[in-house]
Amino acid sequence: MALPVLLALTVAGCVAPAVQAPPTTTSRPETAAPPPPVQPALGADWRDWPLTPGTWRYAPASPGLTVATFGDAQGLPRLRLSCDRSARQVAITLPGATGVASLEVRTTSTSRAIAATALSRADEWPPVSLEARLASTDPLLDAMAFSRGRFTIAQAGRPPLVVPAYAEIGRVIEDCRS
Repeated sequence: MALPVLLALTVAGCVAPAVQAPPTTTSRPETAAPPPPVQPALGADWRDWPLTPGTWRYAPASPGLTVATFGDAQGLPRLRLSCDRSARQVAITLPGATGVASLEVRTTSTSRAIAATALSRADEWPPVSLEARLASTDPLLDAMAFSRGRFTIAQAGRPPLVVPAYAEIGRVIEDCRS
């Protein structure tokens, strides 16, 4: 009985190993970027619009300049409020926006269009932006800081930013007034 098993094992050991074909290199087809998320239709009342994803961060940028930036989870800025103490002005900046236009600011107590101009700065990202400057005593700044929960900033041709009215806004304004 052992002899047939040994004979079968011996014959099996004499078989040449299977030749494997060399691995073939195949290029992966490039996948297209996913389409941008569909913007939900916005209702008539802006106070019911969903907040733009992101959060506020406050930081002194340099002597005489403080900045509050509203950015997304990756840290890309969507809105910036900065105080130029020497000029006693607050700049409202939309990074990535271009053109000469006006910005529409809506708060729970007021709505106003403000003139904005295009800027190009090689030392910032994104390098182009749209900026409006207001005197630190402008009542629109108080309306933004004390708006009930949110305010919007819109430019024609772009989705509006619906941002929370957090304390960072008031800090920048007060920095310019002190």
